[in-house]
Amino acid sequence: MQDEILKKEQVFHDRWAAAIDVEGIRVSDYFEACTAPENRFILQHLGDVRGKYLLDLGCGAGENSVYFASRGANCVASDYSPGMVEVALKLAATNQVTIQGRVINAMAIDFPDNTFDIVYASNLLHHIPDPKLTLQEMHRVLKPGGIACFWDPLKHNPIINVYRRMATDVRTADEMPLDIQIVDFIRSLFSQTLYDTFWLASLWIFLQFYLIERVNPNEERYWKKIIVEQQRLEKEYLRLETLDKVLKKLPFMKRFAWNLAVVAKK
Repeated sequence: MQDEILKKEQVFHDRWAAAIDVEGIRVSDYFEACTAPENRFILQHLGDVRGKYLLDLGCGAGENSVYFASRGANCVASDYSPGMVEVALKLAATNQVTIQGRVINAMAIDFPDNTFDIVYASNLLHHIPDPKLTLQEMHRVLKPGGIACFWDPLKHNPIINVYRRMATDVRTADEMPLDIQIVDFIRSLFSQTLYDTFWLASLWIFLQFYLIERVNPNEERYWKKIIVEQQRLEKEYLRLETLDKVLKKLPFMKRFAWNLAVVAKK
């Protein structure tokens, strides 16, 4: 069953990779845009990456590997999709940085124990049949004192769940957004764990895309659109983010955010 799911994920992402134009990717936006709060949180707690050996697990188009490589990290861009690894290498060449590329199963990472200073994963775990096994593998390949950081969607918000049922062409059928209780499992593995959640009131932007701008969720990936159009959305997003910070102080509200971001030290 797990092999079947992984194969479907591979086919889907190889097909997506074939349509990606690396010339149109602004790498810094994925970490520094106002609409990238998850990565801004991770950068805040990650510190200087110069000289660090970093595994980008589930690298996708390679924005993460290229960003960290441009800041001095030695990066391995890994994905179960050979097509995505190829795109990541092209993006690195376009941005004049050097990275390694590896096809890797995130539930059985093909590196020895205690190899990396940092393991980074974006939007990966909800594609994995056993995300806890992947977290254990991330912990295993980290050096003592190394840092695991990731962000992924949560399953609790009803608005996002409606979107998921609509956007079937830009998602894989076996995706399983995380339960916020995954944080308890991470705490059991790592010596220190920091986390936050993002996008509550700010999910109005998704409703705006659909209800006002009439953007077909099967023709445009909303989670890409918020990055690409971050300048247009900035004033509106920052107002909504301020409201999000207030809402997250209320009991149980963090769980209803769209995304979870974690930084954990081995």
